[in-house]
Amino acid sequence: MRIAVVGAGGVGGGFGAALAHAGADVTFIARGAHLAAMKSEGLRVQGGRGDSHLVPTQATDDPASVGVVDIVLFCVKLWDVESAGAHIKPMVGPHTAVIPLQNGIDAHERLLPILGPKAVMGGVAQISASIIKPGVINQVGTFMRMIFGELDGSVSQRGKDFLALCLKAGFDATLSEQIITELWMKFIALATNASMTAVTRLPIGGLRDDPDMRPYFVAACQETIALAQASGITLPPDALDKTMVFIGHAPPAMKASMALDLERGNRLELPWLSGKVVELGRKLGIPTPTHGLLYAALKPYAMGKPE
Repeated sequence: MRIAVVGAGGVGGGFGAALAHAGADVTFIARGAHLAAMKSEGLRVQGGRGDSHLVPTQATDDPASVGVVDIVLFCVKLWDVESAGAHIKPMVGPHTAVIPLQNGIDAHERLLPILGPKAVMGGVAQISASIIKPGVINQVGTFMRMIFGELDGSVSQRGKDFLALCLKAGFDATLSEQIITELWMKFIALATNASMTAVTRLPIGGLRDDPDMRPYFVAACQETIALAQASGITLPPDALDKTMVFIGHAPPAMKASMALDLERGNRLELPWLSGKVVELGRKLGIPTPTHGLLYAALKPYAMGKPE
């Protein structure tokens, strides 16, 4: 199976390396120093699941040179969705599946007018990993899961084939018939965790277990659940309990990628996380005071470190 990984950061690099070690023909679409390091020294993934070194690593900044692939793992930052979507068109054939693995809930919607409804699936990535230097990715903890599925809820052959490859690669994978529900279930936790770890500059362990902080985790999750329900999204009746269990099992040292970007002075995905909660709350007439405060506190850093 030919796979292109667009964006070789913690998510794309972690999953892409695992799939390559399982025998897939994987090419990473990257740029800059990270691309140069992968081409010259290979891609290293280290951390909770052990260390691996993919040598040689197939990597390029030119999607046209790759040709049509079976699967595209689309892992760019949320502000690059439209430009990257147009950039990868040469790799997308009539049977190609493009699986967005971004944070947030709308990447697939934004790709549909660019790539067409046949190409785009829905996807959820659950992994705590980041680039620590060019060519090297560090994973916190051992949790590594991908959920993907057709947007119309059908079970396709391409989905089944990719599921078999993921399981061969040794990480948890699910072919879902309700991928929009899965996207929202991740968003409930992710939007909360991202803003909480960013605004406090602390890993999740000490926050979620603090009796004074935990009520804010619960409140933030409840706000997002209310938005999902008002938007007609089917959630399990115990969505809050499931989310709090998930947060409770996250590696204590985990910081969301947005918190890491904040520390590095980089641009933040804030408008598509707590910002999206606030936006939808205003649109639907649902109060979102917890996310509203988190968004307001982080907004000065949304475009990077203030001058």
